[in-house]
Amino acid sequence: MNKSLITLQKHPAAIIAFPLYDAPPRTIFTITDGIPDGVWFDENTRLLYWTNMGNLTSGQGEYAAKDGSVQCCDLNGAQHAILVGNGAVITPKQIIGDPEHGFLYWCDREGMAVMRCRMDGSELETLVRRGQGEQDRADATKHCVGITLNTSRQHIYWTQKGPAKGGKGRIFRAGINIPEGQTADNRTDITLLLDDLPEPIDLEFGEISGRLYWTDRGAPPNGNSLNSATLTEDGRLINHHVLVTGLEEGIGLTVDEKDNRAYVTDLGGYIREVNLATGRQSILRQQGPTTGITLLTDS
Repeated sequence: MNKSLITLQKHPAAIIAFPLYDAPPRTIFTITDGIPDGVWFDENTRLLYWTNMGNLTSGQGEYAAKDGSVQCCDLNGAQHAILVGNGAVITPKQIIGDPEHGFLYWCDREGMAVMRCRMDGSELETLVRRGQGEQDRADATKHCVGITLNTSRQHIYWTQKGPAKGGKGRIFRAGINIPEGQTADNRTDITLLLDDLPEPIDLEFGEISGRLYWTDRGAPPNGNSLNSATLTEDGRLINHHVLVTGLEEGIGLTVDEKDNRAYVTDLGGYIREVNLATGRQSILRQQGPTTGITLLTDS
């Protein structure tokens, strides 16, 4: 069974496939309209979905313009489409799909929101809104970044990273659907699972282990790391472990629990393989600064 990693290179912006077998990397799609961040692969349709943060609006790393988008293409770069854009999102970040129910989910960082739409871009909906307006946007503790799903329990999980290396990062949980009679602004089913984290970024839920994994960009000793914690039956997050440190601004994450491996990217351009049992890491490749990553099995 051949496996490949699909990575998002920030500069020059491109979707790059990196086979985990004897084959060279290849560029699937060259991105010309902004900086890519999150990527997810649909095994059923064989389509790639990714988020585009748009373009920098200042020299301080801000993406405040409403020029973000959600896009897709196939593994050859064909069937390209912009599914969500035209001012509907500001800075979409990590993305994940629920093919059984036909939805894409992502976080909008400067939009301070958790959002979803159908896989054709229709039925755009804000599920969680943590703030509105310029004053709220200046508060990085309201910035939503990483996202994952536990469809069996009908939960979404997301990170609010806080200021850079600020030690104010948090992980939250809510129901996949807004409770009846409530809104994205006032829903009462939001639970704080962990706080005081260095700067949590991308998330992934392990269906086999019931563990939540995440990358962190924050300062040492626990920042720039890969982490995991156990989700209990009553929904708490316990037994937090720092699995790996030494990342160069850790971002992307994909987990292969069947093979007991995680793959992590960072802004140093490193693609790392991590043994989840031992914590041993190895560098598989270095390319340009890299954000999102996902694993696919070649047909």
